[in-house]
Amino acid sequence: NKDQVSGEFFKYGEFPSFGSQTPSRVISLIRPDLEYFLKGRRSENQGLGIAAFAYYRRVIENQKNIIIDEIIRVGKKVGATSEVLAELESAKMETQFSKAISQIKHGLPPILQIKGHNPLSLLHSALSEGLHGKTDEECLELATSVRVVLSELAERMSVALKEEAEL
Repeated sequence: NKDQVSGEFFKYGEFPSFGSQTPSRVISLIRPDLEYFLKGRRSENQGLGIAAFAYYRRVIENQKNIIIDEIIRVGKKVGATSEVLAELESAKMETQFSKAISQIKHGLPPILQIKGHNPLSLLHSALSEGLHGKTDEECLELATSVRVVLSELAERMSVALKEEAEL
């Protein structure tokens, strides 16, 4: 019609998916489980807390050794104590994320801490809550916390390695 524009529109999907992009540092850290992470992001964006929490938990537990290896790499670059490095190596041998984190008593190098907290302890705290007996909203809040802490940890590791390389 020349006088007005009219038509029908139906949205089948969205590409790229709604929400902020996943930082490349996070992608490189969890690459083998990237699809699970992205499913968690989609679930989080759609308000599906239990699903998001379950996906993020799987990613963290599957990538525990890669995350710890990167922390060891940073620790060596920034001069972490031998006790910290030994605890991290020991934690890698543990099969469960929660048990591995409890073995790290001396903490992490200060450059990796988030507002004075050990990011692995923050992840453990959120993941140990579990999804049983939690509402979808509570799981969504925990899932968001896991994603934010993992993203911040990946960023801090990258910055620490970059600063050390520049020095």
